[in-house]
Amino acid sequence: MADAQNSPTLESARAGRPPAVGSTTAGSIAVAAESTVATRMSAPPSFDVADFPVPHGREEEWRFTPLERLRGLHDGTADATGAGVKVAVDAPEGVTVETVGRDDPRLGRAGTPVDRVAAQAYSAFEQAGIVTVPKDTRLTEPIRITVHGEGGVGYAHQIVELGAFAEALVVIDHTGDAVLAANVEYVLGDGAKLTVVSVQDWDDKSVHVAQHNALIGRDATFKSVIVTFGGDVVRLHPRVTYAGTGGEAELFGLYFTDAGQHQEHRLLVDHNVPHCKSNVVYKGALQGEAAHAVWIGDVLIEARAEGTDTYEMNRNLVLTDGARVDSVPNLEIETGEIVGAGHASATGRFDDEQLFYLMARGIQEQDARRLVVRGFFAELVQQIGIADIEERLLARIEQELEAAVA
Repeated sequence: MADAQNSPTLESARAGRPPAVGSTTAGSIAVAAESTVATRMSAPPSFDVADFPVPHGREEEWRFTPLERLRGLHDGTADATGAGVKVAVDAPEGVTVETVGRDDPRLGRAGTPVDRVAAQAYSAFEQAGIVTVPKDTRLTEPIRITVHGEGGVGYAHQIVELGAFAEALVVIDHTGDAVLAANVEYVLGDGAKLTVVSVQDWDDKSVHVAQHNALIGRDATFKSVIVTFGGDVVRLHPRVTYAGTGGEAELFGLYFTDAGQHQEHRLLVDHNVPHCKSNVVYKGALQGEAAHAVWIGDVLIEARAEGTDTYEMNRNLVLTDGARVDSVPNLEIETGEIVGAGHASATGRFDDEQLFYLMARGIQEQDARRLVVRGFFAELVQQIGIADIEERLLARIEQELEAAVA
């Protein structure tokens, strides 16, 4: 197990948290040191793509990404062609579903593009989708948004907005073949509760780059579950900010990276107001030659954000030789008046003791390996809360494991 630790900060020790993670490298497994550099972008946030230089891979926010495989999304050469993607929304009664033009004043309220691809997506989409749950509405059925690639290049913008004290569960399902750049906004009114499950189950050649912005109102609760399986390159950038005190954010992620795939999840939780909470847990499994997973977890506690309580964790399980993980937890604290703050990261192979324990009880090695991986992911799958989606993901994990032991 490649797991390194350095001295805990005063804040993490005070809160009884595990200490922060340092730096170590073991073969193709890399756990990067904590740094505040990753919270700084090469250009200020902007809706104008011209404000961002074309990345060359040396920039902090692009150094892990295979730019040559983005099919031109990063340099302006990816013109919208073919059918792109088809978006369909299935919503319960009482939910408003709209398609709006670029001049709608609701666009961009949850956040501004922070890199060139996000700005390109904002500059290039023709129509945006807006799903609105009125205040005091508590949905008993999920809102389902399907995004299906039909070939070609597409740019998209989606907004999900909850009024005060509304409650909803949203599933965004990505399938098919596409080159897609998108921005997704979640706007939560005071006291609202939103759970979003975003599934990336693309065909093998797809490229998906997206920025997710969540703006959390006073005493509102936001839970994000991101599940990534398919695609050639998937790079997602979830970002959270708070519009009032008492907001809570839970960010969960599950990814299974196969041979040749690049899956990158870059998170930022900006504690910009007092007395808010956040919890981040991402887990990944990798198998096959040149499988590459990247996890960047940035948490910023601004000077005015007294009473913050935050923790982030990333765990990776390497199933075969030839896979690589880059895991970079970052924690920047500008005030000592907090409840707690900490982070952790670990990457390793199968636990021989677990396998021995199971095999000693008559379980075959292949079945024992499956049980270990299922247990590794179980807590995250249970966060979804939708039976058909959970069953589908467990079946998908089973398919991946059959490939791993074949």
